[in-house]
Amino acid sequence: MSTNERDRTQRPGPVETLRRDLAAIFARDPAATSFTEVVLSYPGLHAILLHRAAHWLCRRRVPVIPRLLSHLNRFLTGIEIHPAAAIGGGFFVDHGMGVVIGETTEVGDDVMLYQGVTLGGTGFERGKRHPTLGNGVTVGVGAKILGAVNVGDGAIIGAGAVVLRDVPAHTTVVGIPARVVSVRDPERGSSERILDGTASTASGLISPGGQRPISELEIIRHLSNKVQELETRLGRLERTAQPPQADDALGLGTLPDPAAFADRDPETGGAEATNGCGAELTAESAPPEHPADCADAARRLASSGGRS
Repeated sequence: MSTNERDRTQRPGPVETLRRDLAAIFARDPAATSFTEVVLSYPGLHAILLHRAAHWLCRRRVPVIPRLLSHLNRFLTGIEIHPAAAIGGGFFVDHGMGVVIGETTEVGDDVMLYQGVTLGGTGFERGKRHPTLGNGVTVGVGAKILGAVNVGDGAIIGAGAVVLRDVPAHTTVVGIPARVVSVRDPERGSSERILDGTASTASGLISPGGQRPISELEIIRHLSNKVQELETRLGRLERTAQPPQADDALGLGTLPDPAAFADRDPETGGAEATNGCGAELTAESAPPEHPADCADAARRLASSGGRS
């Protein structure tokens, strides 16, 4: 439920709100050791106190002064909050330098922001143009939530994320643009990481068939597994396939070894010019055109008892 939708009669008073703001600091910052230290030296506390004063004046349509308080707030703390922004109790800005919260922003209870966070708009139109944060939201360092998007209760925005679409409750989003990487069950305290783009419905937090973006890490892991699978299949094909013989590739069958038909003159020891089939090459004889002709020539030579 947004801050503007709450019944005004149910809103806590300023003293109760201050107590919640102080309790949030001690609950979420291990470095907070004493009440005096927090009151005197925490810019996040100073920023929310000045903003609540400016917001009170802004709601009563007091001119100029709320903007001057907002300007003074930015000068003292480095945190810029528009006087019209509605912020619930238990709000804590850790460190805080560079935080910007726009005019129509609505922030629920127990919300925590880190330094460099922007809750901004995306256009020049009037009306609702800034984010709405639910209760218990945490926004990491340097994250940007832009436009009239809704961030559900208990959501976590990762450091450096850029949120341009609505964020479901009890999810963690990271990246540019931000995408869901895990879903938590607030009742059981369990967390389910989203690996394949569709979260299971065991927790009941996501409707059946609800699609969620896949993180870059999972995409890279999937591609790596696919490459390994293809390499394995290629290796099997290479081991089972028999490469064709060079002679078969030419369609000639298996040619005989020319050295087996070398014919030398036993008297002179010199090599005679032969056609590679044991027959002399003469002007009248032509080299055989096919290995079968070589076999015929060899048989004729054997039947004649020597060279012709």
